[in-house]
Amino acid sequence: MQTNSVSNRLLSLDFLRGFIMVLLAIESTGLYDYLYEHTHNGFIRQFTHHPWHGLHFWDLVQPAFMFMAGVAMAFSLNKQWKNGVTWHQSFIKILKRCGWLFFWGVLDYAVRPKGLSFELWDVLTQLSFTTLVAFLIFRWSSLAQIGICIALLLLTEILYRFTHIPGFDQPFTDQHNFGNYIDLILMNKINQGGWVAINCIPTAVHTIAGALVGKLLLSKSKNKLGRMLLWGGICLIIGFGLDWLNITPVIKRIATTSFTIASLGWCLLFLSLSYWWIDVKSHRKNLEFFTIVGMNSLFIYLFFEIVGSRWFNGYVTAISNGVLSWFNAGDLVKMIIGAACIFGLEWSLCYFLYKKRVFIRL
Repeated sequence: MQTNSVSNRLLSLDFLRGFIMVLLAIESTGLYDYLYEHTHNGFIRQFTHHPWHGLHFWDLVQPAFMFMAGVAMAFSLNKQWKNGVTWHQSFIKILKRCGWLFFWGVLDYAVRPKGLSFELWDVLTQLSFTTLVAFLIFRWSSLAQIGICIALLLLTEILYRFTHIPGFDQPFTDQHNFGNYIDLILMNKINQGGWVAINCIPTAVHTIAGALVGKLLLSKSKNKLGRMLLWGGICLIIGFGLDWLNITPVIKRIATTSFTIASLGWCLLFLSLSYWWIDVKSHRKNLEFFTIVGMNSLFIYLFFEIVGSRWFNGYVTAISNGVLSWFNAGDLVKMIIGAACIFGLEWSLCYFLYKKRVFIRL
């Protein structure tokens, strides 16, 4: 834990990070799933993961999380090296951070009603790998880093298409692809939702790209916004083009190359819009609601993933439901009020830390 100044930051990054964490905190209450199950509303469906081949808004949350981690890394390393920190010292710090990310990612899924479980599907576990890769090539030229991104995507295509393992030789079929096979080796189990541990290979592209964008924003280059928009458009065309041409389908659950590139395009556009509105046009009013959460994003993620899902949510909901039952409130009202109470208390916790200038880092 450390106490920092909140000045001289990329406010658009803090806003986006906070916006993502607010959405995740609300999702952790179960509100989105409840509303969709009871309404089947098309808009609400966008806040659920696509079952397989296709793309919902909610499928962009993890890519955005990993992309923003790369942007933040660029700003952090720039500050460290300006203050005389050596590459070796930064490397040790990154190793420790990745170790903690891996630990918390495994712990998030480790405690199950039937006992302990070892699983590698959490975003933090994946981020521990992508962060290390992005750091190791951080000082390489932009072209070299783009080359690594292309190589990672090609490796993904090769692994899924050309490793003919009996029972796991259908590259884009749930439960029968190479990613499922590797999960059997690593964890002796297959995720019934279709998620695979080797998503960390293609999604490393998100963190590397984020670091490249961070360096661009720190540079004295002209037309930064135009370059981000251009690359965002190119990624969208390539990503969705691969799908439309029936080359590689857009599948978030196994992070196909088309999904990885298309989602990166959306991440670039999201950051471009936020950067233009907040940092270029200086529209900085009313951002505090999100930045308060964004400043302690990792802490609040671990809170609602571990404490919230295992105790806090049920405790708060029991109280709110008990009070609302006095007024004969319906199930929908109870769900909405309960979710609002859970989120309100979690936001208040972030607000308390923010006011105390306490920002928890790994």
